[in-house]
Amino acid sequence: MEVVRRFEKPQLRRPRAILAFDGWNDAADAASGSVRYLIEELKLTEPFAAIDPEEFYDFQAHRPQVRIDDGGTRRLSWPMTRFFGAHLPNDKRDLLLVVGDEPSFRWKTYARHITQVLAENDVESVLLLGAFIGQVSHSMPVPIIGVASDPDLVSELGLMTSSYEGPTGIVGVMMEACREVGLPALSLWAATPHYLAANPNPKAMLALTRTATDAVDLSVPLDRLDALAHDFIEKVDKAIEASGDLRDYVAELEINADPASITPAASDELLSEIEDFLREQPER
Repeated sequence: MEVVRRFEKPQLRRPRAILAFDGWNDAADAASGSVRYLIEELKLTEPFAAIDPEEFYDFQAHRPQVRIDDGGTRRLSWPMTRFFGAHLPNDKRDLLLVVGDEPSFRWKTYARHITQVLAENDVESVLLLGAFIGQVSHSMPVPIIGVASDPDLVSELGLMTSSYEGPTGIVGVMMEACREVGLPALSLWAATPHYLAANPNPKAMLALTRTATDAVDLSVPLDRLDALAHDFIEKVDKAIEASGDLRDYVAELEINADPASITPAASDELLSEIEDFLREQPER
């Protein structure tokens, strides 16, 4: 069976690629949320290719989802990796977007299938998005850290750098796969507050999307995401005002924040207090 299912061949001009993966590299859904936002804003409804999940996922960990369509038919949705092509008539270059779940097995083979599709479509540079849990405050600007195959690129974009060494996820593997085939690659990492780790974070999505679009010189309206981020911060502020302990903790964090930290420091009590509050808030 063909691992990469190709539905059509997009006609893309000197495309750049932006990739994100749900899972370990995607704290608060910031990275995958950013790419999905771009897909929606660019009105990309159908992928031009997808990676069949059979060889790469443990379906007990990544279970297929049952959905009912408008006609009442039940359908299965599998943890696929999908490729979208965007023709940008007002730009000299087009865009290729990739979103999927971090695989369970055969990471090197999986990464090589992705770089193969990128090469087939003449992608000239790759931007990988990630997010991690850090000791940072929701009220401060979202720290964005850059890691690149060419360190000068990080300096040119004015990004923070990282000296992190340790376990990595599929984003790190994809960086290495791009290096192997000679594709220039940059990864952007948003630091998200550890006391909000269980909730999607539109503010982090917004910061990551804004930095990503600047990095690839892409113009996409961010008004809708900006409104979501504003509503999110309002809800968090209300939760903090309702808790003296949490208010004091966040105030101390604002003074002593370490954006490079990936070690959560809040107690279980503080975590559950704000998470319970946010879950109880009505959707706006």
